[in-house]
Amino acid sequence: MTVVQALVLGVLQGLTEFLPVSSSAHLALAPWLFGWPEPGLSFDVALHLGTLVAVLVYFRREWIALLGAIVEMAKNRRVETREQRRVLYLVVATIPGGIGGLLLEKYAERTFRAPIVIAVAMIAMGLVLWIVDRLSRQERSLDNLGLRDAIVVGCAQVLALVPGVSRSGATITAGRALQLDRESAATFSFLMSMPIIAAAAVLKVPHAIRESGVSLPLVIGVLASAISGWLAISILLRFVSRHSYGVFALYRVLLGGAVIALALARR
Repeated sequence: MTVVQALVLGVLQGLTEFLPVSSSAHLALAPWLFGWPEPGLSFDVALHLGTLVAVLVYFRREWIALLGAIVEMAKNRRVETREQRRVLYLVVATIPGGIGGLLLEKYAERTFRAPIVIAVAMIAMGLVLWIVDRLSRQERSLDNLGLRDAIVVGCAQVLALVPGVSRSGATITAGRALQLDRESAATFSFLMSMPIIAAAAVLKVPHAIRESGVSLPLVIGVLASAISGWLAISILLRFVSRHSYGVFALYRVLLGGAVIALALARR
């Protein structure tokens, strides 16, 4: 893999991890479209280190408050404050994705990465996102999140194992279906990404390093992912405070249609 290829994949990962358009789809489609060698799932996960840094830096105040809440929970063995409840909800929301990842890992590496499968998932999730966002009210903020909500959003995260669905797309759609306002749905999606991304990185990054070492392309890819990921979070939160998710739904449908057309033309 060249430095330019790693840079492009890193930027794609950072931008699309947090925008509801599927980072895994873009990482799988880019080599197929440009004729590049397949980087493999381990390299994809290594790029998640960058997005992990992005979400930790952008929400650093929230993470400091949550760490303090964990300490208090350990001391008092009770869940009392808003931050302590949020810690509980993040843990609960992470469990389904972790279980699903362990059970469906082989399918995620092979079967689910076929271009047609990705394109269909892009279109289907785009339509669902558009319908849910259009019909759901913005009645609740992140402070109104409950245990049932965390379970529902956590289960939605399992769908993201199919490239094209999008982890942020699935969780934001679930949040909107629960009447969370657009910014709160996105914020909870970003916060709950940290545990699952960190777990995947712990499992896969050592494998990626054993395969190619700490190469220049790998370092460039991770740095590009971190910078573009921070920008994506900042842009999306500002955008959805005033606009709907419709533009992302339209992008998904158009890209999915283009991939299907190209795949059929190549046969």
